[in-house]
Amino acid sequence: MRVSEATRRTIDIILVLAQKDFKVRYRSSILGFLWALLNPLAYMIILTLVFGVLFRVAVVNYAAYALIGLLVWRFFSIGTGQGLYALVNNASLVRNIYVPRYILVFANSLSNLIGACIEFIAFLPLLVLLQVNVTLTILVLPILLSMEFLLVFSLSLALSSLNLKYRDFYQLWDIALQLGFFLSPIIYDESIIPSRFQMVYSFNPVTRLIDSTRAIFLQARLPTSYDVIIMALNILFFAGLGFLIFRHLERRFAEEL
Repeated sequence: MRVSEATRRTIDIILVLAQKDFKVRYRSSILGFLWALLNPLAYMIILTLVFGVLFRVAVVNYAAYALIGLLVWRFFSIGTGQGLYALVNNASLVRNIYVPRYILVFANSLSNLIGACIEFIAFLPLLVLLQVNVTLTILVLPILLSMEFLLVFSLSLALSSLNLKYRDFYQLWDIALQLGFFLSPIIYDESIIPSRFQMVYSFNPVTRLIDSTRAIFLQARLPTSYDVIIMALNILFFAGLGFLIFRHLERRFAEEL
């Protein structure tokens, strides 16, 4: 199928912007992308010492358990946290050059997807050292990361629009992310949640992503149909919400900058 010139140009713009976002993130850093590896590694060690050793959380291979949860959470938190500024950081493009504004958000989310993929690849040998039996089920990982990408992009559409209109909105999202860390099964097993709250807890958009990713690594099994349905419903809900907010506020973007 032949790709139109307009489509090719749009793809080129997205790739250039994604590359720029990825490079800018580590431009002034001495260790560069190494921080993306050292940060979750340090967190894993701290969580393992505190919860795996001191509090003796009843989770087999807690270090690997925590690391996988952290990697999934980092993609979500960093992706939405940076997506919040996707429009503000490209003010000149929004004001002076006409490009579909959602492209700016999409490119930002794409750069974070690339970062998440690199992190998982880089930590794969460590997971093996942590006695994780890596099987063919990890071939499902790109699908799960793609689903998380859609979630991050959908939320970033809403967040970037709201942050442009209300410049202190980032403070609210920062609090939401801190709360979300403890409301997601990163440092504890979901089984501790009372059964009457399990359904509500599942609609935390990150919960099923974390559990499904752990399943393919730690249990060598595919996500259940329930997991897939909940993840799909979350993506559809936030995609609809994100596009509605984005389209509603888009006509005033240039005025807000």
